[in-house]
Formats: sequence, structure tokens, C-alpha cells
Amino acid sequence: MRRSSPVTRHTLPDGREFWSVTSFRDASEVLQNATVFSSQRGTLLDQLGRGDPAGGIQLVVTDPPRHTSLRMPLQQALAAKPVTGMRERFREVVIDALAPLADGGGYDLAAHMRRLAMGVMGTLMDLPAGDWARLTELSVASIAPEDPLFGRQGAGESSLGDTHRELLVFFHDVVRHRRAHLGDDLVSLLVETEWDGRRLNQREVVSNCYSLLLGGNVTISQVPTTTLADLMGTSTLDRWSADPALLGSGVEEALRWATPNTHFLRYAVQDTELRGQRITAGDAVVVWLASANRDEDAFPDPFTFDVRRRPNRHLAFGLGPHYCVGNAVVRDVLKLFFAELFSRFTDLEQVGPGVRLHSHTISGWASLPITAEPRVPHRPAAC
Repeated sequence: MRRSSPVTRHTLPDGREFWSVTSFRDASEVLQNATVFSSQRGTLLDQLGRGDPAGGIQLVVTDPPRHTSLRMPLQQALAAKPVTGMRERFREVVIDALAPLADGGGYDLAAHMRRLAMGVMGTLMDLPAGDWARLTELSVASIAPEDPLFGRQGAGESSLGDTHRELLVFFHDVVRHRRAHLGDDLVSLLVETEWDGRRLNQREVVSNCYSLLLGGNVTISQVPTTTLADLMGTSTLDRWSADPALLGSGVEEALRWATPNTHFLRYAVQDTELRGQRITAGDAVVVWLASANRDEDAFPDPFTFDVRRRPNRHLAFGLGPHYCVGNAVVRDVLKLFFAELFSRFTDLEQVGPGVRLHSHTISGWASLPITAEPRVPHRPAAC
């Protein structure tokens, strides 16, 4: 499609229609132009034609200029400089997640990366550590409701509803408690944020807590797993792990390579044209991120993991007004993870069949058993 028909119209059996956008150039245009392509009716294909009840309430489904006024305090809180102050805490979370790999027994990389992601988000949001395991399960079930390990196969809608309710009830309780016990965390920040000249109400705070948790858990967990699934046993991983100077460019390539979010949905709010195709106001437009990140016109030799790739203007975090608000945190944690992994272990090897995550919205792994040889003594981490 990207080569022969980069903007293609699809009709589903039930009559619903949408446009697929598969090239980097067209994907960038749709994601950047929030004036023409709206996020407010929903950003995922499973919401096609139904709208999103969080539209205008949750950051990811709110259009500028209201989106901008809510985004700014979160962006400042998650910017590189403030996050630097939490780096050693994040490093501890990374080391804890890697520690069982030294035992020489079964180590499920996908499961431990989910725990790593939850540790980071739980720290940022100051969520009770005793709830992290359940929140991890609920986060995955939200984006993979029919996955046999996390949801209830064949009962997607009812399973998803139960998952959403449990998460929302959890955050309602957290937010009520946090209003009386403010701290230096993202939930407290949302409680104190003003939007349209007033403080965010309970529903708005809860909805954005839910969104932040899912966004962080998905990207942080799936990028290392997908990257290592493809690189274990290759000379590429050997070169990357041996050269600390390649840590940053390697992480950017890992983000391009893994691209956990499969797509973003937008709706045209006015008639427009894209690659010669007439898009009518109200049409649904789906940007396929992994396709854009493999576009030969944007990335030389795109099906090769190039640890030295520069520039690397990938779309793993999106683009434009909805560019991932937590991108600095994700980049920092991924650098810490790969630095600690490379300093402590060598000879990573998959030792059993991996299981892909059953999801329409996330590309990733449910399970990936591996082993590794500890470095004795381990060398200093590059990050």
C-alpha cells in the first residue's frame, strides 16, 4: 500500500469506512495538522464511528487550543530537567527488573519489562506499590482485551468494560486521597492544574491518570522486548552493547524499530486532499505508524536495525500537538535499561517460543523467555 496506494479507502463489512495512510510524508501531514484532522472523536480504530466518551476531557482526545493549556503543565513536569532528579530512582527500578536474569533460570523478558514500566509509572504517580501488579494486568487488558493471558478471549467488549471500570474506580480513590494529601507527583499535579480558568474536576483528573498510566506502561515495556527479540544473537546487538557512544542513537532506532502503537485515528473536520485523494469532512483517517517508520523515502535501508542511524525522525511518539508528553521519561528509562543490561549481561538468548500480544492497537509481546550470561564483575553503566 505504501508503495502503490499510500492513501487508501477501506470499507468494513458493516459499512463503516476509513482511510489508511501508510507513508511517512502523509502520516506526518495528518498528525501535525490538528486544524484539519481532529483527535477529539477518538484515536483508536476500535472506536470507529462511535466516538470517545473522554473526548474533550482527556489530553489525547482533546484538540488545540484546549489541548495545549492542559498539556503545558504535564510537559513541564515530564521534561528532561525535572526527570533527571528521578534518574537514580528509575535506575533502581531497572536494576530490580534485571536482577532475576542473573539467576540462570527462566526469565520472561516481556513480563519483567511490564514490571519495569509499572515501576516507573508507579513512581511518577506515587501509586501504592502493593497495587502495581494488578495495575500492570489491567493496563495490558485495556489494550488487549481478547488476549488469552490478560483478557477474556471472545468477550472483548465486556472484558474491556470491566477493566475500564476497575481502573477508573482505582483512580477515583487515589485522586480523592491525593486532594487531601498533595505531593510531588503527577496525580497531585493534575489535581492542582487549571484548565479553562478552573481546577480540573474529578472526572478530568481520573481520565488523564488512566491515560498516562496506559501510555507509559505500553511504550516502556514493549520497546525493549521487541528490540531484543529481533537482535538477540546478532552482531548488531554485540556492536551496540560494546560501544557506549551508541547508546542514544540505538535507543532512537529501537523506538523506530518497535513502534508499539500500531496506529492513530483522526477525523477530518473539513474537506481536504491527501496524495490526490479527496478526504471529506467527517471521514476517518488512520495513520499506520509502523509503516511510516519503515518508509524507504524517509529511512535509508529501513528494514535494517541501524544502531548509528542519524537523523532518525521516527513517529513512535507521534508528531505535532499530540507528540507524546512523556517522551523524555521514556527515552531516559530506555537509556538506563540498555546501559544497565549491557553493563551486566552478555550472550542473551531466547530459550523458548515467544507469544505475541493479541491486540489491534499495540504491537508487542505477551511472553518472551530468555537467558543471559552475567558479566563478572559487571562493567560501569554508560548512562
